Amino acid sequence: MEKLSLGAKKLGLELTPTQLEQFDIYYQEMVDWNKRVNLTAITDYEEVQIKHFLDSLTVTIAWQQAKGNTVIDVGTGAGIPGIPLKIVFPDIKLVLLEATAKKAAFLRHIVQELGLNDVEIVVGRAEDIAHLAQYRERFDLVLSRAVAQLPTLAELALPFCALGGSFIAQKKGDTSEEISRASKAIGLLGGNLREVKRVDLEEFADERWLVVIDKVSPTPAQYPRRSGMPAKRPLG
Repeated sequence: MEKLSLGAKKLGLELTPTQLEQFDIYYQEMVDWNKRVNLTAITDYEEVQIKHFLDSLTVTIAWQQAKGNTVIDVGTGAGIPGIPLKIVFPDIKLVLLEATAKKAAFLRHIVQELGLNDVEIVVGRAEDIAHLAQYRERFDLVLSRAVAQLPTLAELALPFCALGGSFIAQKKGDTSEEISRASKAIGLLGGNLREVKRVDLEEFADERWLVVIDKVSPTPAQYPRRSGMPAKRPLG
């Protein structure tokens, strides 16, 4: 895990031998399960260290950790970015939300293998789970990576965010048009665009951004709309 270790240092994170061992186990199990369950197209040892693990940790560039420790990863897939952050910050209380039962089975397995505490795996669609009282507006930090375009993503993620909390979306490439299209949705759902931060690490050849949205007012009760609607008819 040398690539990950060196990259993490550039983010101000000194990974312990135990944490690096956990990342190694995570990699081995992910690749093994990937033969049966479609978890990732990236399986090369060094590529996973950079494109999955280090990429997850770049969230710390914009994450104000003092604001709270309840985190939800919406559409987590193989546990990215939630599990890497949990390995490095074991005190966070993490919810991994995943709609696919087979991926959720992997998540349960890997959480047990890595000995992670305070991790809840929820199987379901964000459109449904966000209307349940125990998850709605309960989280200091909402994360999502490579799930949808920002106008759709805002509707799926912001209902989980507590007032005073933040939603960080990880994006690649030119995001200006996408952010512009999302501005109406962000405001309607109780959000305020705080900043768009560039991930400036030489490990990434492409442009990577963190879109940081603060939750400034409650999300109206009708949002998110029923399953599929946020993607079919994005707000705004």
